[in-house]
Amino acid sequence: MSTEENKAMVRRIFEEVIVKGNLSAVDEIMASNYVYHFPGQDVKGPEGFKEFVKMMRTAFPDQSMTIEDQIAEGDKVATRETMRGTHKGDFMGIAATGKQVTWSGMVIVRFQDGKEVEAWGSPDMLGLFQQLGVIPPIG
Repeated sequence: MSTEENKAMVRRIFEEVIVKGNLSAVDEIMASNYVYHFPGQDVKGPEGFKEFVKMMRTAFPDQSMTIEDQIAEGDKVATRETMRGTHKGDFMGIAATGKQVTWSGMVIVRFQDGKEVEAWGSPDMLGLFQQLGVIPPIG
């Protein structure tokens, strides 16, 4: 696949799966041996990613995402994104706060044989936890 096709595939995961909740697209896009390296855990396989998306959509059911930058080279796509949502459900052991939050992140995705096989996510968890009130602001 071309770098433009890979970029479009990443946008599809963000827009169709994460924001809209179309979990059936995961099987079309991800390889059976897919691994998402997320802080504190590795999410394994398409089914594991579906569970991750369900957790995020339960915690932030009105979430939206803006892709700020996207760069591709070879078999990898790097994306910088901004997420927004209202904390209405459990998130990593944090009960719903009702707070509207905005956090940024970056992810690098690797493709093989036309499928997403690996991703490394780097969300601003400190900023998110501060907005949720579980970590005090620094300074």
